[in-house]
Amino acid sequence: MSDLTGRIAIVTGSGQGIGQAIALELARRGAKVVTNDVTGCCAEDTLAMIRELGGDGLAITADVSDSAQVENMVKTVLDTFGQVDILVNNAGTTRDNLIVRMPEEEWDFIQKVNLKSAWLCSKAVVRSMMRKKYGRIVNISSASGLMGQAGQTNYSASKAGMIGLTKALAREVASRGITVNAVAPGFIKTALTDKMPQDILEQLLPLIPVGRIGTVEDVAYAVAFLVSDQASYITGQVLSVDGGLVMS
Repeated sequence: MSDLTGRIAIVTGSGQGIGQAIALELARRGAKVVTNDVTGCCAEDTLAMIRELGGDGLAITADVSDSAQVENMVKTVLDTFGQVDILVNNAGTTRDNLIVRMPEEEWDFIQKVNLKSAWLCSKAVVRSMMRKKYGRIVNISSASGLMGQAGQTNYSASKAGMIGLTKALAREVASRGITVNAVAPGFIKTALTDKMPQDILEQLLPLIPVGRIGTVEDVAYAVAFLVSDQASYITGQVLSVDGGLVMS
């Protein structure tokens, strides 16, 4: 297991689901984790779980699609810990609809929450990382960003945009000791997928070569590797964690 002792990590949208699993895994490996959610109680809940594991960190309530709130969050982290070593841009949501029925507001909302937030948070931390000549940024994209998904033109576009952001930023900061990568989960068991009808899930399983829905821990392990020193020669890459879905 990679050792992240002494590292300070920010995980956006870590009040539940994939983000929470990532925060917990980084804490298990020794990082101090800044949990974040637009809902304060959720961020606090994750921090409490981290402390139960013997770890520590900070819970910050912030809408990471708002530049002022992002700047305040990062300033608080730097004032508290003096550094930001790891940023995981996980915050995101969905507003699924066929394009002919999708209001323009739903398109704009998803780009703001999913894509703009990753750009804002990366912009806010990268200067301090460049001064230190060390940093790890991981963007949580999606299989939908690689292959598209009917009814998700807004979501698929935002997640494809995160891949473009990943590759462009990786080129900008590689010489300063900062790596930028993306993880693209497939169908992962979360509160969102738990709401899917059973017949839909049964149709999906044959499309996944390994024959099962993924877990949040599957994604967390991939992120933990990419932020470790063992991954220092990996940047600008997209790691699919999807049981072979996109491959098929």
